[in-house]
Amino acid sequence: MKFVVSSKALLQQLSAISGVIASNPVVPILENFLCEVKQGKLTITASDLQTSVITELSVDAKESGSIAVPAKILIETLRNLPEQPVTFTIDQASYNIEINSENGHYRLSGENATDFPKIPVVEEGHSVEVPADVLASAVSNTIFATSTDELRPAMTGVFLNLNGSNGTFVATDGHRLIRYRRTDVASGAKASIIVPRKSLNLLKATLPSDNTPVTMQFNASNIFFKFNNFRIICRLIDERYPDYENVIPKDNSNHMVINRLDFLSSLKRIAIYANKTTHQVRLKINGTQLHISAEDLDYSNEANENLICDHEGQDIEIGFNARFLIEMLNNMESDEVVFQFSAPNRAGLIVPKEKNDNEEVLMLVMPVMLNNYV
Repeated sequence: MKFVVSSKALLQQLSAISGVIASNPVVPILENFLCEVKQGKLTITASDLQTSVITELSVDAKESGSIAVPAKILIETLRNLPEQPVTFTIDQASYNIEINSENGHYRLSGENATDFPKIPVVEEGHSVEVPADVLASAVSNTIFATSTDELRPAMTGVFLNLNGSNGTFVATDGHRLIRYRRTDVASGAKASIIVPRKSLNLLKATLPSDNTPVTMQFNASNIFFKFNNFRIICRLIDERYPDYENVIPKDNSNHMVINRLDFLSSLKRIAIYANKTTHQVRLKINGTQLHISAEDLDYSNEANENLICDHEGQDIEIGFNARFLIEMLNNMESDEVVFQFSAPNRAGLIVPKEKNDNEEVLMLVMPVMLNNYV
């Protein structure tokens, strides 16, 4: 089998899908790309058994065939080649691969393509079409709040609930919770699934930034994303997701409206002086004044700042993990945000003041116990 392809075009496609390859895969052949040539199309597959990514590009080829090519060597070779046509010649009996460039010749050993695991197919499932920019926004707004605790597998992914009126994306790690709802993402049939964080990171990295339609098909075990020349298939997390609606406080008598960027900048400065274990910052709201402070008793470090805010309700003093607040505010776009509190020992809510069409964002963060300094 022989084919000619642009080194730059091939490297772009391989780089986009290489993130799925594990450093020490369970099955050694998964250190390879599966390359299949048919009717002038090169189809490349990378997989870690849980997630598979497939891409296609046009090549100059007169025959069909398939081979498993070592991923690391191939990518490093192409990365160090200037843009030029490269010729691949594969001996399908010995699995030897020869790569010829304008002034170079490289030989490496491949493996039998039939040993590569079969990619699952989504059958008898639901199908939804979503614009790429909408899907990218949903992933970006939730994925940072997923848990890394493998003992709670349901929380290591993003929960997606679809019904006839909207699509709700939820992520939580037990300390914070994000609920991102879109009225322009809906399905005729009701469905709830949990998509793993790694798969969504790969999806986010390959999604175009425009409104290219993305087809999502899913059943009880797998979800399939298709857009442009990419396909991503991943195994869903088969667990029960926590009842997140019950932890969202309904009666919040304290409302504080503040400029998001001013508050974010202040938190970044104050957090430098916070305890490196708890990252605790103290928010004290008194009338239209927000007093932000932190200290690290171990090193005698402390800092405080005052900001102007609009506040309705009783004065309140409450502590939060600064890293969580910073990450949440970083992932919002609204110029002003509304903080909703009920008590120092109950969760606080952050919502954008300016609402976007078809979008509803709610971020919840649990408080931390305040130290007894004044």
